[in-house]
Amino acid sequence: MEKFVLIDGNAIVHRAYHVMPPLTRSDGTPTGAVQGFFSMILKIIQELKPAHIAIAFDSPSPNFRKELFKEYQSQRPAMESDLSPQFGIIQGILKNARIPVYAVDGLEADDIIGTISEKAKETGHLVYILTGDRDMLQLVNHKTKVLAPVKGISEMVLFDEGKVREKYGITPEQFVELKALMGDNSDNYPGVSGIGPKTAADLIKEYGSVDNIYKNISKIKSKNPKLAEKLEEGKSNAKLAHQLATILTDAPFAYDFSDCDMKNLDIEGFKKALEAYDFKTLPKRLDGVFKKSGKIDKISKTQMKLI
Repeated sequence: MEKFVLIDGNAIVHRAYHVMPPLTRSDGTPTGAVQGFFSMILKIIQELKPAHIAIAFDSPSPNFRKELFKEYQSQRPAMESDLSPQFGIIQGILKNARIPVYAVDGLEADDIIGTISEKAKETGHLVYILTGDRDMLQLVNHKTKVLAPVKGISEMVLFDEGKVREKYGITPEQFVELKALMGDNSDNYPGVSGIGPKTAADLIKEYGSVDNIYKNISKIKSKNPKLAEKLEEGKSNAKLAHQLATILTDAPFAYDFSDCDMKNLDIEGFKKALEAYDFKTLPKRLDGVFKKSGKIDKISKTQMKLI
């Protein structure tokens, strides 16, 4: 089964920025996040040997979730001044490498990844999503897995269906239901006040979904009146949170499967773009990742440190 790697650009750039030292080019241009980002990308390519690859970024324009809830993500601080220009640098290098980048007005990277992963699954690919965003766990299934960095830029946890159940006590498709009850502080939307992770997981395990919880509210009231009261008071929040947490898998945007073929990579263009920012190790790593024949080196699980 061929592998398709989808990368959450915003999440991984932010991850790289916060774990890498503040490196700069000789002219003072910040490049720490750039180095961390491409170190992770090269490692993923080397370890997974994907047949296809694509990277999604959030669009700067307001997305549909902001229209549903004006306070969505409103608490997030402004981007650091030395991080902002690195997004442009990274996207420029990706263009030179001929690695496709998707950013769509009105959508988040999650929705782009959700849509491409669904299409890739239909073509028989095994999909790997690289992200630090746990919302993506709702996309996990027998053909889709999530790789989440947990330490630095080298150690990652691989979430398949079993790992999601082990970690959260629910199935991947129920992750949206969990977020609907709990809300999300990082995205600044409320769930049902007074319901934490354990209670939310217990409710989802027993009733399966938010809709079914409210269909059985009288049953819950007979067993736990206080819990039922919280649920009734927070019903509108739960419904809204469910909409906000749901990743689109059928978003309308132009997408060409052939653009994502790894055979399209311009290795020399990739190398020159990295060298233009005074990187020494990254260009050399390209030779280690790609053999002269153009094939990708064999997987080495000990290097990836999947845990």
